[in-house]
Amino acid sequence: LNSLESEKKFVSFEKSAYQAMVNDQSRTPLFEQAIINRLNAAEGGPGSQVVLDLGTGPFALFAVLAAKNGAGKVFAIEASKEAAEAARDTVKKLGYDDKITILEGFSTDISLPDGIKADLCVAEIVGSVASEEGAYATILDAHKRLVKNPNDPKSWIPSRIQTYAAPASYTLHNLFLPPAFDWTKLSGEPVRFNCRDEGLQLLSDPVLVEDISCADVEKDYGTSKKKEVIFSLDEGRIQKNIISFSEEFKRGRLPNEEAERLSIATGNSVSGIALWPRLILDDSVEVNSRHYPDGGHQKSHWQTVLPIMAATPVAIKGGDQVAARFDFDVPVDVTRPASYKIDGEVIRH
Repeated sequence: LNSLESEKKFVSFEKSAYQAMVNDQSRTPLFEQAIINRLNAAEGGPGSQVVLDLGTGPFALFAVLAAKNGAGKVFAIEASKEAAEAARDTVKKLGYDDKITILEGFSTDISLPDGIKADLCVAEIVGSVASEEGAYATILDAHKRLVKNPNDPKSWIPSRIQTYAAPASYTLHNLFLPPAFDWTKLSGEPVRFNCRDEGLQLLSDPVLVEDISCADVEKDYGTSKKKEVIFSLDEGRIQKNIISFSEEFKRGRLPNEEAERLSIATGNSVSGIALWPRLILDDSVEVNSRHYPDGGHQKSHWQTVLPIMAATPVAIKGGDQVAARFDFDVPVDVTRPASYKIDGEVIRH
């Protein structure tokens, strides 16, 4: 759904992806509630507040929500020329062009008019790995230049962005094996899943592997973040996964005997480490792309990503452990893509 365009150096989306974000009932209403909470809590009332929307998109969604709920002035920044033009059309059609100003370009290259700084910054620039769309560099720059009280968590929506991880089993990794299919040709590019895709199942409880506080972004997150985690593989999950995999293979019209054999093999294997985002909007509102805290499936426009970490699935059993090492290189330059390295091994018991 997204890509870092080689010439333009920004993350772009297909129109259908933007529409999916707007329609995501696990996301959009919660952002609106958080925006209302912040505006109504302002000492001077909503009309006293200047709101900054980073990465507004063609529908200027959160900028419009801020204006609709009484914000005095809204600045909405969008790097894509096409999306910025569409955002201006959207704002004009909705009658908010007196309140909302669309600014085209990278926020890191833009200053707000007359030295204005925002009371509230909405920064929904969160990828399936939270930092993959340049959130760290963008928030760090806004923290330094564009936000009035950047050290106050109430100046940010979301106030924190996080990435969770867990080892996972994957149906197709077991169905398509070498030499007919060479998974190493993915060259580290992860497989991306709809968060309700039952072909991917977690083998353990999720663990927090990335945590960025917008208010504390200058001091609590570096450009290189390393973490080591031991995941304990749960026999109860494995047995439930086998049932889910059996249903998946049968839906794929495999004969019952073959479906049962593959479901057992898939359930007792690990293909890689799955990752997905979680957003803390404020003290009372959060957005989960998978069910929290167990990582179960639920509807979300965010995808779960799975780097395939071996040419063939690695056999496991309940009680085994996966030792994983995470090395996230998250640059301060918004035009340079982040890189993520994960390696690990199974510890057998």
